[in-house]
Amino acid sequence: MPRIACILNPKARDGVSAKQWPDFEIALIAAGYEIDLYKTEAPGHAVDLAANLLADDHEMIVAVGGDGTVHEVASALRGTGRTLGILPIGSGNDFARALGIPLFDIQGAVDTLANGSDHTVGGVRCEGPPSPHHDNFPTPNPHPCNGEPRRAGNLVRWSFLEIDSGVTSSVNRMKIEGVYSWIRGHKKYTVLGIRAIIGWKSQKAWMRINGADASIVDMQGLFVISQCETFGGGFRVAPGIHPKRDCASLLIALGLSKIQMLMVMGPLEKGTHVGKWGKITMQDCQSFEIGALDENGNISEDATHDPTLFVTVDGESCLTTPCSFEFHPEQLIVRGAASIPNE
Repeated sequence: MPRIACILNPKARDGVSAKQWPDFEIALIAAGYEIDLYKTEAPGHAVDLAANLLADDHEMIVAVGGDGTVHEVASALRGTGRTLGILPIGSGNDFARALGIPLFDIQGAVDTLANGSDHTVGGVRCEGPPSPHHDNFPTPNPHPCNGEPRRAGNLVRWSFLEIDSGVTSSVNRMKIEGVYSWIRGHKKYTVLGIRAIIGWKSQKAWMRINGADASIVDMQGLFVISQCETFGGGFRVAPGIHPKRDCASLLIALGLSKIQMLMVMGPLEKGTHVGKWGKITMQDCQSFEIGALDENGNISEDATHDPTLFVTVDGESCLTTPCSFEFHPEQLIVRGAASIPNE
């Protein structure tokens, strides 16, 4: 019998994962798997669990949870040649969606795990100061699997789904803080988005894209560096892309009024937002940098935003400005459907 290690986040989807795990276990056993189960206890624990499992001979190491759990397990497996499996049971499940793994379908997800294809995908190296402590989300710790920062005090993370900042990072921070905790799934992101837009306070920032000269922008809106078509539980933020490309995609939607920010939520969900008002663009991206202006309004490599401008990496609000991002191909092997969307 093939032996797999399953890393379960019992808090995924507000505890639904723990309740549904017995059904996954029955389907996995029926598919012929021998299962070693490990449960996470805190943010970052899945990285440690997966890293420690690399010495064992499991056929796959399987993330059982949402995009956050997938991110942590993927980070530990990056560059090792080991296969990541996914049983999606979180709030967003966007990385699983990009790999063609059925959502809310236990048997379908297990069938894909057993009979699917292995795909090689890239990753984006992210570096910046770590986010400050919150009772629900302590300041994130570094992990050897992510490599060393180039600047002392910075944190390094790898993204396989998407990086975002602006109003979307405010949404993620509110989710961490437990705002509207009784709302689940896609609807939660919509309600949090409306609240974030109404309360948004804009700041100036500088951006450098693919090594070009830096430009100053108004952080009224969002930017997204994505390797998958959707995030936030199905919003088609980067329409038409897939995670096996040789670059990431950069979506910039900045300088929007609050009315425009509210109006674009529907198009973002449908993937019809690119080009809207002449302010929303999408382009291939190999590198991206963002930072704050100094007290004189000049570009600075050292200044930070006040209030804090959070940067979310694969659903984890873990960095603040200034940040740098670099795409690297062929970082991770992941089991998905034989044919994935948009490929």
